[in-house]
Order: sequence, then C-alpha cells, then structure tokens
Amino acid sequence: MSVETATETARVPRKGMNILFGLTLLGLLLFLWLLLGLATASFWTPNNISNLLRQGAMTAILAVGQTFVIITAGIDLSVGAVVGFTSVALAWLLAHGVPLWPAMAITLLIGVAIGAFHGFGIVRMGLPPFIITLATLTSLRGIGLLITNGSTISISHEGFTQFSRADFLGIPSLFWMVLVVAVPAYVYLHLSRWGRYLFAVGSNREAARLSGVNVDRTIYVAYILSSTCAAFVGLLLASRIGIGNATQAEGWELQAIASSVIGGTSLFGAVGSVQGPLLGAFILATINNGANLMNLNSFWQRIITGGLIIVIVYFDQLRRRGSR
Repeated sequence: MSVETATETARVPRKGMNILFGLTLLGLLLFLWLLLGLATASFWTPNNISNLLRQGAMTAILAVGQTFVIITAGIDLSVGAVVGFTSVALAWLLAHGVPLWPAMAITLLIGVAIGAFHGFGIVRMGLPPFIITLATLTSLRGIGLLITNGSTISISHEGFTQFSRADFLGIPSLFWMVLVVAVPAYVYLHLSRWGRYLFAVGSNREAARLSGVNVDRTIYVAYILSSTCAAFVGLLLASRIGIGNATQAEGWELQAIASSVIGGTSLFGAVGSVQGPLLGAFILATINNGANLMNLNSFWQRIITGGLIIVIVYFDQLRRRGSR
C-alpha cells in the first residue's frame, strides 16, 4: 500500500460532503450574525464587531493547533495551561531585562519543547495522549504559580501591550494573527505530503507505517504544532491583558476542542480541516457575544455550546456512515 493510498483511505468523508459541511458552518455563522443584528441594537456597532473578532481570534488559533492533534486521533488537554504559563514566561523574561523579540522567541521555543515532551511521552513512554497532556496541564499551572508566587507579573513594554488594541485597515490586529497562523497551517495540512501523513496516521497507524510514513515523527510534529500555537496565543494574551498570569486561560482547552469539533474535525481521527475550526471558534464567540448583549445567563451559553457539540458529532457519525 502506498502513502497516497493510505491517505485516501484516511479521508473517509467525500470531498463534496466536506465542502457542503463548510458551507453549512458559514451559513450558520451568517445566520447568527443576522439574527443578533435584528435582536440587539448594538451587535453591528463597530466596537462590538471588533470585540467579537478579538474574542474569537485566540480561540481560533488554539483550535487550529488542536486540530492537528485530533486528526491523528489524539487530544491535547494542556493548551490552556500552556497559554497561561507562556504569558508568565514572557512577563518574567521582560521583567529580567531580556529584550522583547528574544523574549518572544524564547517563549515560542518553550511551546516547542512542551509539544516535544508530549510527543516523547506518547511515542517513547507509551502514555495515552489524554494522560500526558492532563499531567502537563496540572504541572504547568503549578510551575507558573511557583514562578509568580501566586501573583502576577506586570508587563511594562507599552508597544507590546498596545499591539492587541491596535487595528490595521480597520480590522483588529489579533484577527490578522489568525490569518498569520491559518494560511501556513492550510498549506501544511491540505497542500503538503506532511499534512497527508497526519490523516494517514489518524486513519490507521499501522497501515501508515507500512506505507512508509514515519509515524513517530508525525505524532511529534502534531503535538509540537499544537503547543506552539498555544504559546503564540500566550504572547497575544499577555499583550492584551498586560500581565503574566498562570491562572489565565482556564478552560480554553475545552473551547479549542469544541471549536475544532464544531468545525467538523472528527474525534475518531483522520477527518479535519483548517477552515472548519476557524468557523467553529467564531460561532462560539458569536454565541457568547450575543448572550452577553442579550443579558442571557452565562449558564445558558454553556448549555447551548454543549448541545451544539452533540448535534455536530451526531451528524459527523452519520456523515462517516454515509460515505462508506
């Protein structure tokens, strides 16, 4: 069996169905925007739209990174903790006199190292992805709290903190960062052979190995990409709130997983895209934003999100059965 054959086997749903699903998500997002525009007077105001784009941007980047892992039939529960920890790491480096750009580079390398550690735990130690990333989640929170002594570290670099509040061509800079991540991610996942390897590993790990895919390296790459995206979000969060705080981004891993799943990524592996999780993230951001504008109890936001996940996963199962 060739790598190409294994890859085609990995892509269970037909291409046409994936396109239809993507258009359905886009239609759902536009419907929500239209509905909220009619239901509230402030939804379409420039200030609220900018706020919505900023709210969804960081979740969208996390969701893209999470998607690489889920396609391999894995999971990364640590991304929220990585965001909080890397915000602390950046603030600590800046507070100790490290210039901004080297500090940012070191912070991103921390993300790479965390992802490599996850890959080592899964490939060499034989640990389930759920366990190794859950352990990292707990450990990073603790390490971050030790570094800060349970407090926060202020960031005094004005140019850095102003970045998250700035606009370019009338669009928030944080949203432009989504494009900075999404474009190369799309090229990697959909237009390169390494992206095809991810799908092959998620479909059938042994078949991928027999087809010549370096399965271990592919798993390492998936988790490194996920943690690097999380570290990048840590930089953006530090810019937005102006502090390093180990307790920030609690629960963001669930938001990232939910966005990816709503965007059509299958928890069974081998099915996913870059554009789907982006739409999923902004669908969730729109639901949260609309609920806040309508003074809807925050508990309902969670109920709506949970129900949406159930519906999407159910239709994903129907899609998989129908394509066989």
